[in-house]
Amino acid sequence: MMYPLVRELAVSGARVRVPVTVTCRVLKFSKQGYYRWLRNPVSDRVWNDAHLIDAARDVHRDDPMFGYRFIADELTQMGFTVSERRVWRLCSGQKLWSMFAKKRGRNRKPGPPVHDDKVKRLFTATRANELWLTDISEHPTKGGKLYVCAVKDVFSNRIVGYSTGTRMRAALAVTTLNAAVLSRRPTGTIVHSDRGSQFRSTQFVSALKRHGLTGSMGRVGACADNAAMESFFSLLQKNVLNRKRWETREELRLAIMTWIETVYHRRRRQRTLGKLTPTEYETINNNTAANQAA
Repeated sequence: MMYPLVRELAVSGARVRVPVTVTCRVLKFSKQGYYRWLRNPVSDRVWNDAHLIDAARDVHRDDPMFGYRFIADELTQMGFTVSERRVWRLCSGQKLWSMFAKKRGRNRKPGPPVHDDKVKRLFTATRANELWLTDISEHPTKGGKLYVCAVKDVFSNRIVGYSTGTRMRAALAVTTLNAAVLSRRPTGTIVHSDRGSQFRSTQFVSALKRHGLTGSMGRVGACADNAAMESFFSLLQKNVLNRKRWETREELRLAIMTWIETVYHRRRRQRTLGKLTPTEYETINNNTAANQAA
């Protein structure tokens, strides 16, 4: 990659012309190698491929779930003009595959947990902000998939934070956690999740520490370890997603927000809450706690 520099320094039009022999001696490689390259230099295509590979590695390192299509989208946003086919070729050559792209055997080792399981499937809480659950769900539209991340307070089943995005990235989980913390100001809260890469990421773990929260993780492939959160997404599926074919992500995003705030929180009564809504349950218990304190 230093050969172009040797050529630039050796041209007669350069401000300070440096002989090839001197440059090669300083850079510690042979003249023969330089002249061999000069007879068959690296093409612009190969040069551009090298830059694309470096950028693709950075994108994939940030989120290993990204396949070549997502990487192509990210490269386009970064200013590169590149087709999906070319990105596929480069990613295949560098083995930059999505962690979900290939089928695994039955003995595949799961990603290591970054927290112990502090819940053990006991989804109960005696006070608000004692135990939170979080997960990410994907929903299709004609304009592409919409990803929804939510945080639920086990005490009242209220969704204390949620956000949507076009990519299933760690940043989506962090944004949702920040929103939940901003709305509730919790102390000593346990945040339980599955072992998804978003929740094992450095960004999410750092966010937990920054807010003084305690992480907890279930086992891979054991849906019961986060069943209380799965039940919310099941309701979301039945009450929003299955109603119609959604045209755009924005249309679905507004429908999800409306259902959470106006239906799930304020109108849907839950047997586990004594046939109260999450808003009613929190209001009653907050008033009771205030009266006892007085």
